[in-house]
Amino acid sequence: MSRSLPIHEIWVYLSGSPLLALILTLTAYQIGFFLYTRSNRHPLANPVAIAVLIVAFSLELLDMPYAKYFEGAQFVHFLLGTATVSLAVPIYRGLRELRGRMGPLLLALVSGGLVSIASAVGIARSLGADHAIVGAMVSKSVTAPIAMGVAERLGYSPTLTAVFAVITGILGAVLARFVLDALGVKDWWQRGFAIGVAAHGIGTSRAFSIHPEAGTYASLAMGLHGILGAVAIPLLAGYIPLF
Repeated sequence: MSRSLPIHEIWVYLSGSPLLALILTLTAYQIGFFLYTRSNRHPLANPVAIAVLIVAFSLELLDMPYAKYFEGAQFVHFLLGTATVSLAVPIYRGLRELRGRMGPLLLALVSGGLVSIASAVGIARSLGADHAIVGAMVSKSVTAPIAMGVAERLGYSPTLTAVFAVITGILGAVLARFVLDALGVKDWWQRGFAIGVAAHGIGTSRAFSIHPEAGTYASLAMGLHGILGAVAIPLLAGYIPLF
């Protein structure tokens, strides 16, 4: 006759399995997305932000070290590389839309990238941040998978850079609507491109949920910004005063 295991023994087994972290990550996002749709896609109910809070609270509650959590979450992390390569698709599709708009969009792309780096580094320096944090700010302006590779090449922490990139994306997705409304930007292609440059993948996801044209231009901006940043940031990093 089989003997049932005590609940604490079952929990010890589950807590040591990478599958728990994977389930936690996917469940947290599903909860965030559910709340996002129930709120009529309100920008303050960003699903990624909600998922981050749920995961952080759960790790604290379970007393699970980040290294143990990442053993399961790495399966999701692996897909970042695939997602980065897939940026070729929206770039290819969006090139047809650039007729007559190439000049303003390229100017916005370069200006947005430079302002993102300069403002982040300047604020970090003015607040007295140490070298590691200021250095991570240099490459956080592009989407997280590319930012991590650039940071590693420059000798800074890819993990810290990814954290800043994700925070940037969340804040951009939440605040973009209010900022663009205040500036009087009404055309969807302009709103989408601005969000793609400033808020990366999270902002692009938000743009697609609002309007297809905004999403198309956001994905185009994110892809072009990623390519530009991957090439230009390592070349210009030596000229950026970190202190």
